[in-house]
Amino acid sequence: MNKLDALSQEICSIYLRDGHHAYGLYHLNQLQHALQSAQRAEAQGLSPALIMAALLHDVGHMVHDLGNAPAEDGIDDRHEELGAVWAAERFPAAVSEPIRLHVAAKRYLCAVEDGYMATLGKDSVISLKLQGGPMPADEQTAFLATPYAADAVALRRIDEQAKDPKAVTPTVQAFLDRYLKDALTA
Repeated sequence: MNKLDALSQEICSIYLRDGHHAYGLYHLNQLQHALQSAQRAEAQGLSPALIMAALLHDVGHMVHDLGNAPAEDGIDDRHEELGAVWAAERFPAAVSEPIRLHVAAKRYLCAVEDGYMATLGKDSVISLKLQGGPMPADEQTAFLATPYAADAVALRRIDEQAKDPKAVTPTVQAFLDRYLKDALTA
């Protein structure tokens, strides 16, 4: 089996194994959220790397052993870091860095955009507190200077919109067939 097929199989296995777990306090699961995120990135004409980051941005929730809803227990699972480490072992920075930065992007948007925090779901508000709350001004400047910050902000906006329990999407394999090869060479 070649590297591309092996990675495709690994990603499918993760979602087959853990994708059925609830996505936060919403009436959808991790797989539905991931597919909607990828679909929204695709509809916006984003790069293959960012479409793959959208598909995989919450993979960190599925590669730890802290249970399905650690934020409800007051635990920050640091899924952005776990997911970025997992992705960095398999993808270039154009995929792994937006994953790593998507929580910082939430903190940034909560600090600088009027009304953004009001768009967050209950579980995002709970996790925001665990993740440090809205980003202070000195962190905002550093965040904006970080490579892939703009991609992380785009990913974060997609993340908040991809929560429709009735959405119809392509399959994981369809996204992998379309974008995996190009994302690996980003």
